Amino acid sequence: MKLRAEDVFRPGAFPEYTYISRKSAVSDLSYEFRLMQAIKVSGFLTSLVGPSKMGKTILCEKVIGFENIVEISGADFEEDTDFWKLVAAKAGLAYEGQFASEKKIAETSDRYTKKETFSLTKDKIIEYYKKENLVLVIDDFHYAPEGKRMQVAQQLKDAIRRGFKAIVVSLPHRADEAIRQNADLSGRLSLINMEPWEVADLKEIAKLGFSRLDIGIEDTIAEQIAVESLSSPQLMQYICLNICTILEMSGDQQSRIGQDILETAYRYTTANFEYGDVVSLMKKGPNTRGKGRNTFQIKDGHRCDLYELIVKSIAENPPIMKLEFEDVKNRIYSMISDDCKKPTPQAIKESLTKMQELLHGREDIFKVLDWKDGVLYVLDPLFLFYLRWGGNSK
Repeated sequence: MKLRAEDVFRPGAFPEYTYISRKSAVSDLSYEFRLMQAIKVSGFLTSLVGPSKMGKTILCEKVIGFENIVEISGADFEEDTDFWKLVAAKAGLAYEGQFASEKKIAETSDRYTKKETFSLTKDKIIEYYKKENLVLVIDDFHYAPEGKRMQVAQQLKDAIRRGFKAIVVSLPHRADEAIRQNADLSGRLSLINMEPWEVADLKEIAKLGFSRLDIGIEDTIAEQIAVESLSSPQLMQYICLNICTILEMSGDQQSRIGQDILETAYRYTTANFEYGDVVSLMKKGPNTRGKGRNTFQIKDGHRCDLYELIVKSIAENPPIMKLEFEDVKNRIYSMISDDCKKPTPQAIKESLTKMQELLHGREDIFKVLDWKDGVLYVLDPLFLFYLRWGGNSK
């Protein structure tokens, strides 16, 4: 049966035909082997750290199997969340409830129905996970409230001693102290650091996928797509799928990808990315309470305030997910007209701090940046891609 583009390029699901196995640069072992090795060690908790949209969940599905994963997000936790109640619910278990039992009255033939309550214990939940060979995967653990992260770490410490298997997934610069620096878990951790994807590995997704669809692609074209994918295999899959859609809609019978289609594919890829409100909030900045902001003349003839300049600087070439402060400052200065006064480094740093506070006080989709220790981290490659190619990017 002839494969369809949506069968081959799957940005939101396991990529059966375009799965690429990678090796860790530090150990020369595949990530699949390292994860399999980790979850086989009884009494150990696995800490999997890697950038956003880099295939951490796909790796778990590959090694553990989709049917054996019970996934929880750090965003599922609130300060008062009962950890084991949530763990039970995600596995389809009723944590507490009522059941009816029929009772017989002594020395008579009469019967009556009695309602009784039940509540699962932690031990019963752990035994169920072990019996069904389930592995708990806590994704985006850093989104859980700080106090809750410490409580969860304590619960996991006791559970893994009883054979409970769990994987905690975090971002690299926020590798959680609650897990990795917890003295109680010392000597009971399997640590796996997933490195960002190299351009060469991302190119293989395009070359392998288009080959299966009998569509030709030059190495230089595949490399350009890989660079714009910002180390994200998910974004690479998305762009390639949209290239196929454009070819199909245009009735192109050449079955070969040219340079002319790339920018169109990039812009189409952003169509379903919901970052418009995020960008608007970043450009607007915090409430000035009626005070006007300083604006700067930029080389394209427009005037922008410092918050708008920061947004523009993040979207500049080359696309980078981690910017040192000097990089941010130099990008801002390069956009401002030569004869115009430039913002001070201190003003830029203060604006970055205020921007982060503004974003982190809202829903998870707004948490796209982290300004920490003089480094600006872009947490979501899809967001940076939107900044570069979304409707108002150019």
